[in-house]
Amino acid sequence: MAERPPGNGGPDEGTPEYNWLYGKGGSSTPADDADATRAVPRRPRPDETRMMPTVPPPSSRPASRPAPPPVAPPPPAGPSGSGGSGSSGGSSRGFRRPRFRLRWILLLVLLYVAYLVFVPFYAWHQVHKVPWEPSGTRPDDQPGTTYLMVGSDSRAGLSAAERKKLGTGNAAGQRTDTILILHTGDGPNLLMSIPRDSQVEVPGHGTTKINAAFAFGGAKLLVKTVELNTGIRIDDYVEIGLGGLAGVVDAVGGITICPTEDMQDKLANLDIKKGCQEVDGATALGYARSRHTSNIGDIDRVKHQREVVAAVGDAVVSPWTFVNPFRYWNLLTSVPDFFAFGEGTSTVRAGMWASAMTHVNGDNGLSCVVPISDLVVHWDPARSKQMFGYIIDDKTSDIPKSLCTPTGLPKGVAP
Repeated sequence: MAERPPGNGGPDEGTPEYNWLYGKGGSSTPADDADATRAVPRRPRPDETRMMPTVPPPSSRPASRPAPPPVAPPPPAGPSGSGGSGSSGGSSRGFRRPRFRLRWILLLVLLYVAYLVFVPFYAWHQVHKVPWEPSGTRPDDQPGTTYLMVGSDSRAGLSAAERKKLGTGNAAGQRTDTILILHTGDGPNLLMSIPRDSQVEVPGHGTTKINAAFAFGGAKLLVKTVELNTGIRIDDYVEIGLGGLAGVVDAVGGITICPTEDMQDKLANLDIKKGCQEVDGATALGYARSRHTSNIGDIDRVKHQREVVAAVGDAVVSPWTFVNPFRYWNLLTSVPDFFAFGEGTSTVRAGMWASAMTHVNGDNGLSCVVPISDLVVHWDPARSKQMFGYIIDDKTSDIPKSLCTPTGLPKGVAP
């Protein structure tokens, strides 16, 4: 132990037992020597490095949960543009491909929608427009919409082969075998036949058959005659040529008819058995025109006409018409050849008429003949006026079944 150097003072300086650091005798107790250096308590510094406890290796620790499985390394990236199944390029193409196909599908859908819109407008611009609104006094506007549908037996536009196939003969001039009133509104749609032999007043020609009005003055005089005798205001006019019905039926691939008896009529070129069956355009036309296979003649024919009109309407709006582009094209482009619409009829109103044609049968609507009192044909004064009143007031839902009958005669009265 080194001694305290001399000259530093202190009472025991030079004494061998004196320790310059701890005092006399090396005692570190302050009580023994007031001059002894006192030990300062050690305090940890905030920036001092501390010893962390040793963590045992995983093998020595108790198992708390299974170790996660090793993650497989990603496959090596192939050359750019490589078609390998494990390459990143192949994977990215796999993600792009569905989006690419979806764009093509969306484009095709949009193109087909445009096609569905284009075809009717194209066909509509080819349709012949007929002047039909009569002059003079007419009934006031009425609720709902009433169409006058006329089946013209004009042979114009039919070749000799077509006239032979359809059994139309070679009659000249313009007559009508079919006169129908179609009313739509708040209640069920009503399709009402007016027998062509109905005895009514024709302006300027006295009392005669109603179809004579069409022969005398065409659409205008026929509309005026119907409005005069019924009080119903006609809102739109539709004319169907003889070939029109056959053309539309063929365009939709045929329709179903259900004759209640065997029918053979050489004048209508018709020979069919009873029962429901699929028929083509020529047979459907013969079925709608025939009046020589029953004892009620024209009354039975107008029933067949309403049946055919309803069947055509159902076929026209079937989903298959809109899914099959060829059927859609054939149907719409056949309209200008066989149909004529009244002047002023818009494409929207024509579409409304076509839609209404699909709701005139069964539970969807009413189908009947104007109330008559005999087969000559005279309208029943009281019952026909009652029927016309329901149509004028747009209250077809109130028409009793006893008034809307298949023959026009009172319910329970045999023809």
